[in-house]
Amino acid sequence: MAVSDAVRPATTVRGSDTDPAKRPNKFRQAFPQYVAVSPFFILFAIFGAFPVFFSIWLSFHSWDGIGQLKWVGLEQYSYLFTDPTFWKSITNTLIIWVLSTVPMLLLALVIANALHNATRFRSFYRIAYFIPNITSVVAVTMVFGSVFSNNFGLLNAFLTSIGLDKIEWLSQPWGIKVAIATIVAWRWTGYNAIIFLAGLQAISSDIYEAAKVDGASPRQQFWQITVPLLRPVILFTAVTSTIGGLQIFTESQVLFGASGSIGGPGDGGLTIVSYLYDNAFGSNQFGYGAAIGWALFILIVLFSIINWRLIGGSDDERLTKRAARRAQRKIAAERAGKEYADAH
Repeated sequence: MAVSDAVRPATTVRGSDTDPAKRPNKFRQAFPQYVAVSPFFILFAIFGAFPVFFSIWLSFHSWDGIGQLKWVGLEQYSYLFTDPTFWKSITNTLIIWVLSTVPMLLLALVIANALHNATRFRSFYRIAYFIPNITSVVAVTMVFGSVFSNNFGLLNAFLTSIGLDKIEWLSQPWGIKVAIATIVAWRWTGYNAIIFLAGLQAISSDIYEAAKVDGASPRQQFWQITVPLLRPVILFTAVTSTIGGLQIFTESQVLFGASGSIGGPGDGGLTIVSYLYDNAFGSNQFGYGAAIGWALFILIVLFSIINWRLIGGSDDERLTKRAARRAQRKIAAERAGKEYADAH
């Protein structure tokens, strides 16, 4: 006999479906994923974040690396601004940066344009230009050290072969700067050329075809189309070159580290990082070395902002400024023409 619905027992509802307290914990479900990615964050906290914050704290202390930390407040920074060797290292770094970065970026842009227009052996040339960037910096510096050697260098041998006098490249402050700048430019020109080449390949060929129809010459196409459209890429290479140029260390260390003077004769190759290394690990003044490091950080940020203001900015701002300059030139030309007509 069938049981009627009126006396049928109520179906038991599981608490996991209706009770919020017994719903699955989302954190427990995602816990294996958190464990899987935790090694990166642990290593970053130990070897990345902690040294940064500790260096800030250390810059306000005097410490030889063994004894107790001694609080000195802003004395490290006040001495930094009056330290003539520190300002000399800044001057040397900026000169080397200008001597290496400006010709490097110009040459890289020319090479990238040539590679973009090349029809044969493109892959070979790309690899050939990129190889210096993956070559050991120490090995490259040792080779260039023999090239710029005072007595038996290849460069002096070439100068004497054409009847010129030898130049003591590694004994004069300016010769040292030229040698270091040459090493930096040789190593990074190909890298920046590949970056520029990627930017050139992103420019539509229709723009160049329209320019050819309008009668634009190759030089006009380069300066009026290629360079403006490559502005974001140029900004990227300028900022990265600035960051790398202000952190030059290995070249001067390899060239002059064994001589007892990390900057070479007359401290001509003394850079900011070299001075930081000499104070922290040579004189065991880790607090002052930390202060130099944060001064370098501020300098990098400052020059990066300058590069962004000179090269970057929004397109609307640049178009507005360009239109204003054109209007000013037009007004000046009309005024000059009016004055000439009144005079005659």
